[in-house]
Formats: sequence, C-alpha cells, structure tokens
Amino acid sequence: MVRVIWRNLVARKLRLLLSAFAIVLGVSFVSGAMVFTHAIGAVFDGIIEDSTADVEVAFKGAGDFDSAEDSRTFGPEVVKAVEALPEVEKAYPGLSSSSLFVLGSNGKVVGGNGPPGLAVVASDVTSMSGDRIFRLQEGAFPTEAGQVAVDETTAERGKLEVGDTVTLVTPGDPPTVKARLTGVFAFGEGGLNGATLTVFPKAYLQQLLVGGRDVYQQISVDIADGVSQREAADAIQKVLPSGVEARPGDEVVAKNRKALDRILGFLNTFLLVFAGVSLVVGTFLIINTFSILVAQRSRELALLRALGASRRQVNRSVLAESVGVGLIGSTLGLLGGWLLARGLSALFKLFGADFSSASFDLTWPAVVAAYAVGIVVTALAAYGPARRASRIPPVAALRDDVALPESTMRRRIVVGGVLVVAGVGSMAAGLLDLGGEVLVEIAGGMLAVLVGVALLSPLFARPVISLFDVLFKPFGTVGRLAAENSRRNPRRTAATASALMVGLALMSMMSIFGASASASTDSTLKDAYRSQLVISNAVGTPFSPAVAREARRIDGIRTVASLRYAQAKVKGAGTVFLVGVDPQDYAAVMADVPFVAGALTDLGQDSILIGQKQADKLGVGLGDRVQVRFQAGPQSLRVAGFFDQAGGIPSSWVVSQAALEKGGIKPLDSMVFLVQEPGADRAAITKRVEAITKDLPTVKLQSLQGFADEQRKQTDQFLTFVNVLLALSVLIAVLGVVNTLALSVIERTREVGLLRAIGMSRRQLRTMVRLESIVIAVFGALLGVGMGIAFGVGLVKSLKDEGITDLAVPVGSLVAFVVASVVIGVLAAVLPARRAARLDVLEAITTE
Repeated sequence: MVRVIWRNLVARKLRLLLSAFAIVLGVSFVSGAMVFTHAIGAVFDGIIEDSTADVEVAFKGAGDFDSAEDSRTFGPEVVKAVEALPEVEKAYPGLSSSSLFVLGSNGKVVGGNGPPGLAVVASDVTSMSGDRIFRLQEGAFPTEAGQVAVDETTAERGKLEVGDTVTLVTPGDPPTVKARLTGVFAFGEGGLNGATLTVFPKAYLQQLLVGGRDVYQQISVDIADGVSQREAADAIQKVLPSGVEARPGDEVVAKNRKALDRILGFLNTFLLVFAGVSLVVGTFLIINTFSILVAQRSRELALLRALGASRRQVNRSVLAESVGVGLIGSTLGLLGGWLLARGLSALFKLFGADFSSASFDLTWPAVVAAYAVGIVVTALAAYGPARRASRIPPVAALRDDVALPESTMRRRIVVGGVLVVAGVGSMAAGLLDLGGEVLVEIAGGMLAVLVGVALLSPLFARPVISLFDVLFKPFGTVGRLAAENSRRNPRRTAATASALMVGLALMSMMSIFGASASASTDSTLKDAYRSQLVISNAVGTPFSPAVAREARRIDGIRTVASLRYAQAKVKGAGTVFLVGVDPQDYAAVMADVPFVAGALTDLGQDSILIGQKQADKLGVGLGDRVQVRFQAGPQSLRVAGFFDQAGGIPSSWVVSQAALEKGGIKPLDSMVFLVQEPGADRAAITKRVEAITKDLPTVKLQSLQGFADEQRKQTDQFLTFVNVLLALSVLIAVLGVVNTLALSVIERTREVGLLRAIGMSRRQLRTMVRLESIVIAVFGALLGVGMGIAFGVGLVKSLKDEGITDLAVPVGSLVAFVVASVVIGVLAAVLPARRAARLDVLEAITTE
C-alpha cells in the first residue's frame, strides 16, 4: 500500500500540488502572524529592557507601556530624599513627553504617523543590564537651554548634523522652538521602531513642558552594590509622598511586556481571521479535488479491494495522500508566512513604524503551528472522500463502469439548515449585544451561515444553472452542452462555487460597511456640527492646546471647541475611550445632539454623559454614580445625561476636560472645531488660522467637508487593505475552479473524444469549457454577493448606535464583483480548455 500511495502521489503530482496551494495561504497567515508578532515583540522587549533602570519611581499608573501622558508632578524634595538613601547609588530625576517631534532638514516631521516623539532629560542612567541607556556617538550631550541631542536614526532620517539648528514641535507653549543639535546618541540594541527620541538639559525640558517649574514626573535609580531591586524599592517607597510608587525594574518590564502582549494579541487575531477565511475556502477545494480523484479511481480502488486490501487500508491510502498534500502545502505556507512577516514590516514602515532591526526567525511554535494546521485541515477535508472510497466493494472491479454511491441530500439539508439557523441566531445575539463576546458571536455566526449555505448550495444549483440555458442560447449546441455539463453534477459545481462565495461574501459585506461608514461620516458632520473649520492632528498624536488658545484671539471666530481623547476603565464596561470637552464650547459647536435626558451644558467636573445604549447595559439612571478609573486613580462621576450615540458625538462616554486633568491626563488636544461669527469673512479667518498652524506640520487645518473627506479616505484605505487580504482567498477559489475543470476534463476524456469525432472543433470545445467555468464563477458570485448584502445590511443596522447611521449599498461595486467573476471564469478555464482541445481524438475515444 505504501508503494501504491507513493505512485498515486507522483502520478497526480500537478493536481495534488494545486490542492496543496489551497492551504498555502491559510498556513501563511498563521505562521506569518506568529513570526511577525514574535519579531516585533522581541524588539519592543529590547526597548523596554534598555530603557528601564534598576528602580523606577513615578506616580501610580504613569510610565507604563500603555499609559497616556501624565500631568502629575512632584517637587525636588522627593528627589533629595531618594538620593539620600544608602540603597541608592544615583538618582536621575526627569520629565518626559511622547508628543515632542523633530523636523528634518526638509521641514517635515521625522517619524510620526503613529510612532511617538519621545523627549526625556539627558542623563548617565544605566539600564538593568548595567549599560548606559544613552550612548553618545557624536558631539556632546546638551547642557544649556536651546540645545538638544537626537538618536542616530532620527539624525539619519532627518539629515541632521551636529551644529544644525533643529525645529521642534512641542506639546507646550510655544508649540514650536528651535534648538542647536549638540550630539547624536545610540539607544539600546534594536533602535526605536520608528519613534524619535530627543534628550534635553533638565531645566530646558522643564521650560518646554511645565512652564519652567522645578518639578519632575519620574526618577530612574541606579542601586548601590549588594542591594537587590526589591530592597531598594522598599526603602525608596518609605520616603515617597502618597500616590508615588517605587517599582523594581524587573516588575516594570514584566508589566509592560504584559501590556505589549495584549496589543500584539489584537494584531495576531486580526491576521488569524484571514487565515481562517483562507482555510475555509481551501477546505472546499480539497474536498472537491479528492472527491473527483476518488471517483476517477473507483475501478482502481475496487481492484485493490479484490486483491486483498481492506477497507481500512483503502481509507488510509487516501488519507495518506492528503497528508502528503498537507506537508507540501504547509512547507510552502511556512515560507509564505516568513515572506508575509517581511511584507508586513515593509507596510508598517510606510506608516512610520520601522521594524527593520527585528529578526524575523522561523520559531519552533510557528513551524509546529504551520504543519499542524496544514496537515490537520487537509486530512479532515479528505476524510469524507476517503470514507466513500473505502465503501467500494471488491466485486465492483468486475464491472465495466464503477460509480461511487452518493449519499442522499437529506443529511446535507438537515446539517446545512441547522448551521444556517444557528448562525443567524449567533449573529443576532452579537448584533443585538445580548451578552457574551460580540465579535466572536458575529464572526462565528457568519462562518456557520457560510458553511450552511455551502451545504445547501446544490439545492440552488439546478434552478440557477437553468438560467444559463437562456443566457447561452447565442452559443447554440455548445452553450446547451456547457449548461448541461454544469447541471450534471450539482454537488461538484456547488462545492467549487462555494469557495468563491466565501471571499466575495466578505468583500461585499466590507464594501457595504465602507460605503455606509463614509455616508454616515458625511451626514453626521454636516448635520451635527456648526463649525466651518477643523484643526486636527496629522501624525496620529495630540498637539499643544496653545493652538486653540491662539485661535480664540482671532477676530471673526465666535467659538473654539477642543476635543481630547483618553482611555479609562468603567466599572461594568471595562476599558473605554472617553471624549473630554468644555461643555459650553462644545454645546455651541454641536448643531443638534438628540439628548434623551439632560444636556451638554449639564456636564461638570464630577459628572459624565453616557450614550443611551451603554447606559442601558450598565443599568444606570440620571443622578447615579459611575466608577471611572483613570491612570491617576478612580473618580465617582454623577450621570448628568444620556444621548443618542448616532448624534455625532465620537464616543459613548463624555467627561469634562477638567475631569481628564484630575485623572492625570495631560491637557493635549486631538481636534479643534472653529465656528465663525455670522457674516465674517471666511477667507480672512482661514488665512489667520493658517498663520498659526503654518509652522506646525503635526497639525492640519481643513474645512468641515475636507475633514469629512479625510475621514472617508482613511476608511477607504483600511477597507482596501482588508479587501486585498480577502482577495487572496478568492485566488484560492480560482485555483479551485482551475483544478475542478482540469479534473473534469480528465474524467470526461472519452466524452471529449467522441464530441471531437462527431465534428466539434477545438475552438468550440474550448468555448464549452469556458462557459462551464463561467457558470461556476457566476453561481459563486451570486451566492456570495447575496450573502454579503445580507451580512452588510445587518452589520450596518447593528452599528447605528456607534455612529453608522446611513445605509449605503454600493451597487456599482457589487455589479463589478459579478462582472469580475465572469472574467475569473474565463481566465480559470484557459489551461483546462487548452488541455481538452489538445487531446488526441483516437486515444481519447479508447480511454476507459
């Protein structure tokens, strides 16, 4: 049997290789996600370790990997008390910011677009490894006001040299300053992953960040010889004021790694979703391939049974072939995963995150996962055909024609129906937010519906294919033969079309979601805001509130309302994103916010406004208290009102900016809305605002419509990226069509010979195969687009309370998907049609 298995693998290598490609993409996503997250995780681990001293002193909740910029400070007496301890070798007090950016010699921001602009006090502090955190490479560290040093990558990217005058964008007042570059230094072993790092003299950074006050945010401590981190931290804690804590470096690193793992977990899950889609599509292809191969080898398998092979041996022989296919696919997928990880690194670099220093190694977990996923999925997909192969009786070898007994449709209908009903129920539970993991319920429900419809698809195949009798009339007899051939085996046609259905269903759903999100953004901004101009961040980080203060001084501007974002934990709701506003200013900017109870102007420092849906989930009413934990500690906020979340407010949680500052959040703006006086000269106002922002490439001034266009553009870019990944699953489906047609031609070799013998030309034969391919592709497209519309409409309706208020169905895109499917059908048939046309007529007729 081993020799038989090997012979079959070699004899059908091309067909089985096409099947192997069915799982290559899925395995690539699995292994690529693991390789990429491991590589960048290792780099960030290095950054965390390289920047952490023996003991770190900071306010509780500040200084962690996922903390926002903290506004709390302590005085020099705390530093003196720490320095006086015998457990302390040296204490380095400091300030820091993640929103201080460097402009290169071309006047553009170095980095940005996500990675922060880090600024710290220059010092000789060492990391836990005993190495200096900042290692001078050129020049000298700054010692006076008006001086700065930058990391070597920033100097290289910005084309900056020692002695140059550097422009810096700060989160303070003034928002831009100029300083002389005195030195270039190296940080750690692996760079900063696209972030920029500047170091300043202590007094100068105090001037830039805290108005020149002699205060600090943290102390990095080098411990004395013979003292452990824990001993030093305990001793330091005794002299610290309330709210400030001393943590051993090891604990700081461990906590930051945990936060990093959570962030990387989202990325990993995102990629694994596409792995799941690809594997589902690949499963259809493998099932179809092995079903056809087993059907073609029915006589051979019957002979093996007649020669003494047991049912178990026949079953195992087919499964062994599938394992061989899985091994090939997993190996190629592992290589593809490594290439995917490198590709993601290049993609992130376009957005400012530079992971070029990362080592993209094929780790053992990635290798094991690749082969486990590839082999298991392939074996499971081949299990059904293998069982059918084992049921061929030995006596069948004596017959001229051996046909595999097909099971009735009853089981498929029952299972498919159950899956569809269960999937719809799961999606409804997620869309209505009835409890549980919403995304898991929706995704699981969609998967169940897709598989259920795939099982039921043979029921739809015959009536849909009948339509092609009419469409193919211009092709005469060739058209009728193509439709009849597709109708001959509806299960095969449906299985091949189902692979295409999955990808197109998800692409159609995302198209509807994207069009609806863009339409909702346009209508919300138009209807909800009175502002004519919007100042927003251009590099993904907040900017100095001095911009809004300057705008308030401009004649002709009636209202200036700034918007600030923050993260906090709400008891009963978990981690949430809040919006901080000045209630009077923001109320003047909003045209109409449908408040269910209360009003924007009811918001105070100790209160909160909540979206109605979130309030219902929490079960709170007006006047109730909600526990909100900011990084500076918990606050008990009184519920002052409920609002319709579709009304334009960009969060379900609204607090005052004073509450954010009390929570330790540094006052930095993310957006500023400007409302002009009636009759004011728009052009003159715009020109004066541009004078404020012209030297600030970290912010941009736009009209309200321009701001809406930018939001729509960002949505479109994300959806393009998602659709490109989903299109890869469509590529697998195309391979499935090619494989099915190629196997079908081989299966019908004698029939093809007879058609040629009675007068069908090679051109007509190629046309017939192309038309069969079009039937499969269009059938899959109709199923996919139909389900995509249902998924998309349901998704948009469920997100009404999240701001997706307008349903927009991009008819042009959906029609384009169907037209593209026709093109796919034509292209997929090229090789099978060519093979069919090249068959020798006499040899084909004599084929058994």
